[in-house]
Amino acid sequence: MKNAPDYKAIFSNIAGCIFFIIIFIPATVHAQTRGTVEVVKDPRIDTLAAKRASLKVNGAPAANYLTTNNGYRVQIYNGSNRKEAYNAQAKFNSLYADMRTYISYTEPDFKVRAGDFRTRLEAEKLMQELRGKFTSLFIIAGKINPPKTTTGND
Repeated sequence: MKNAPDYKAIFSNIAGCIFFIIIFIPATVHAQTRGTVEVVKDPRIDTLAAKRASLKVNGAPAANYLTTNNGYRVQIYNGSNRKEAYNAQAKFNSLYADMRTYISYTEPDFKVRAGDFRTRLEAEKLMQELRGKFTSLFIIAGKINPPKTTTGND
């Protein structure tokens, strides 16, 4: 009978080589050396940051359009007819000229939303006032443009 190769011995030698590679070779490899980072930026960025800081008055931003908050809006129209959406917006603007309205289009519907309310209670108050004038009214939570704050000498 011929001598068959000893597979256990071959496997043992291969396993020993793999163990050697896994343990000893990474020890000889050196990590990357630390370097320096150089930031190249436009000097106008610093000017803009300084200007924004100067716009702050009494801890609150002077220009409210720079910030957005979470709040509520009342949706007064939802449908696929663009003309009806603009008519609903015009009707609302005739009733409340000082309140902002927003039209958005998400295929296939136009949505008309009104107001920038910080609390749901304020939005519900407007919704109650509009009950008979508009058919489908909903309160929608999302990002709002905060109303302008007035500072008076009280």
